[in-house]
Amino acid sequence: MQQSAVPELAHTHTRPIHWLATATAVAGVVALSSLVQPGSATAAQPATGTRAAHAPTAAAPPATTGVAFPLSCGTEKAVVVKKATGDLDGDGRPETAAVVHCDTAMGTPPDGVYVLTRAADGHTPRVVATLVDPEDRLTVTDFAIHTGTVTATLFGYSSDAVPRCCPDTKTPAAWHWNGKTFLRTTPAGAHSV
Repeated sequence: MQQSAVPELAHTHTRPIHWLATATAVAGVVALSSLVQPGSATAAQPATGTRAAHAPTAAAPPATTGVAFPLSCGTEKAVVVKKATGDLDGDGRPETAAVVHCDTAMGTPPDGVYVLTRAADGHTPRVVATLVDPEDRLTVTDFAIHTGTVTATLFGYSSDAVPRCCPDTKTPAAWHWNGKTFLRTTPAGAHSV
């Protein structure tokens, strides 16, 4: 084996002091970099004396509080049990679809499904469509909005002889806006329970 012409150097062997010095230097760099931050990135810098234009903020979906839903509850109040939001008509502003029924102490009250949008003033929510009427005596489950379509599973009764505790029909349903009204479709695989 050939010997190196250069004698072994002391700094080629790591000692705890070397690790401590390295750790201290790295900690210093990290601490300094957290204090010095670059400005936010922009595609173009605004000219001196002008203000940069900001993108419009997304509109908030209509709230369900304070809305007079078109269902008759007598002395009981209407309660929103489910809701979903999304742009249903393609105008860039979100709508809210809500499952609502009368708040009763006993039984399973039938559900209504309503679509809300903002009124002309831009603030007040209003009902623009009824997708499921409570008079149809249906219970709504699996409720959602996907890519502009309201989807749900509807449980109901095949006849008046079926006890109200035990729905015997199950129908998947979907509604989409065609430019004038909401059209209901029944996806493949609809069946009774």
